[in-house]
Amino acid sequence: MKEFTILGAGIFGLSAAFEALLRGHSVQVIDPGGVAAGASGGIVGALAPHVPENWNAKKEFQFQSLIAAGAFWAKVGEIAQTPTSYARTGRIQPILDDHQLSLAQARHESAKTLWQGQATWEILSQLPSQSWTVPSPTGQYIFDTLTGRIFPRIATQALAQAVRTLGGTINTQGAHRGLLIDARGAAGLIEMAAQLDRPIGNAVKGQAALLRSSAPEAPQLFAEALHIVPHSNGTVAIGSTSEREFDAAQSTDAQLDALIAKAARLCPALATAPVLERWAGLRPRAKSRAPMIGPHPVTQGAWVMNGGFKIGFGMAPKLATTLLDAIEGDDLSIIPPEFLPQASL
Repeated sequence: MKEFTILGAGIFGLSAAFEALLRGHSVQVIDPGGVAAGASGGIVGALAPHVPENWNAKKEFQFQSLIAAGAFWAKVGEIAQTPTSYARTGRIQPILDDHQLSLAQARHESAKTLWQGQATWEILSQLPSQSWTVPSPTGQYIFDTLTGRIFPRIATQALAQAVRTLGGTINTQGAHRGLLIDARGAAGLIEMAAQLDRPIGNAVKGQAALLRSSAPEAPQLFAEALHIVPHSNGTVAIGSTSEREFDAAQSTDAQLDALIAKAARLCPALATAPVLERWAGLRPRAKSRAPMIGPHPVTQGAWVMNGGFKIGFGMAPKLATTLLDAIEGDDLSIIPPEFLPQASL
């Protein structure tokens, strides 16, 4: 049995803590802001896959993690005895023109092999049941069954409860003991960059909105680079912006107003939906554009788990098991090379 100190009580840090505890290790999580204080306290939660083409190790890893998500969140909910908000409800994308239709047809065929019969990428001329009315210039839509949804802050709180139930502790401060895993998100990337005096990643601001509209069984919608995600609690999230330059990390502005207006245009059912919350926060993006797991590039003997950016919740289950396998087996070869911290140096 090993003893772990994990810095960061977001989706990455808590996923690593959960996996370590399931393996019988001792775990303390430390985060000055508490659970879900950063990007994991968000509201969108689109667990969407890369398109099934030009396959590589990163896409395969993400696919395997998305497939594993159902069992992962079911186990979290069972241990925590609280809903996690996860569901694999699929995603709709309007097909805008003949070029997009041709691409969709090719991806329909490639998904049959690449998704190994565990999910489909279909072309539909009629929307699935429970769907909103969504305009499509061609009258056709992509519907994939791999995409899942999750309410980030609800899921993170459930994961924190599961960690506590398994005997882990979560505190705002404490002395480091045993092996260290740094999973501090944007703050961790910024600190590493300063220590190395070179860019290793950056914080990208995202703005999103939560609307009151009940469509708990509806697939999510992706159109014109906008995610519209129905949650199980009678809300719909829309987002998000990707801002590399910003003045205030947690304030919203006209850019979010534009997203809300776009959502109303794309999905008329949302035109009169009240806005319940306007959210903004910083998401960690590694220089390699892939999640970062492996030996810490600054702190000797420590490990890092960071860089989730837009795909952190979808990748977290498999990233956690891979990191713990690498630590227990002292074997970095099981980590995809583009995920190692060196790929961002």
